[in-house]
Amino acid sequence: MAELTAQQKIEVIVKALDSKRAEDIQTIKIGDLTIIADYFIIANGTSNIHTKSLAEEVEFKMTQLGIEPLRTEGYQGQNWIVLDYGDVVVHVFYKETRDQYNLERLWSDGTSVDISQYIVKE
Repeated sequence: MAELTAQQKIEVIVKALDSKRAEDIQTIKIGDLTIIADYFIIANGTSNIHTKSLAEEVEFKMTQLGIEPLRTEGYQGQNWIVLDYGDVVVHVFYKETRDQYNLERLWSDGTSVDISQYIVKE
């Protein structure tokens, strides 16, 4: 299987999060600001169980395409789960934890990416 571009990864990840009703999915281009990654995808669940199921769905959809995360963190606490796919890093928060860390503000120099075409409208 060919390596996916960052844009293709974003599409798969956002659709996976959206399919499980993640709240407030944001994608931020940070490649000009850091070597950590090119993009952050940030979303939150409404409970610890929801947060865990969001992360598991992303992992499942990516694994189906032959892509495993370079590393994962946070499954134990389920307040903030990080899935590192190299150029794209996914942050799945429990809502209160997301409000506390406010990554969007920390990375406000990044560029917001329009992902509306991947979100299913109710």
